[in-house]
Amino acid sequence: MTTTDPPLACDGPIATALATWHEFLAGDPSALDRVLADDAVLHSPVLHRPQRGKDLVSLYLTGASLTFVGDGNAQAGPRSFPHPSGGDWDGRFRYVRQLVGDRDAVLEFETVMGGTFVNGVDLLTVDDDGRIIDVKVMVRPRKAVEAVRELMATALEQLGEAAR
Repeated sequence: MTTTDPPLACDGPIATALATWHEFLAGDPSALDRVLADDAVLHSPVLHRPQRGKDLVSLYLTGASLTFVGDGNAQAGPRSFPHPSGGDWDGRFRYVRQLVGDRDAVLEFETVMGGTFVNGVDLLTVDDDGRIIDVKVMVRPRKAVEAVRELMATALEQLGEAAR
């Protein structure tokens, strides 16, 4: 995954969590183990029940990291997609806005998945040690939710096969 902007300058536990979160997004899978609390909870846009526990949350976030990279990262080389606000962009995952509080962050992202523009937010809550205790992912529009559901199912199946 790629992001176009570094984490915001902030202090305290949220700063620790965001720095490690961005390491994970930049391709360091070990960062996920460092940033998730043992009792982390994930609220997915495609699952009805929250996913609880570090191992399960890690599995889903790893799957997301394989699917949310965007169509611009395809093996075929650089591509160009029309952005809804006008102009072109390569379709890769990127954060476009970050709002940060003492223990919470709202990270708005966009990407292209399966040819569909995806806009969403990652809502992160951290504990006193800077470990993520709650992740909520929200995605729009409806066509994007369908693309996420389909691609996540494929990624989770592949992760399950790799673990065997």
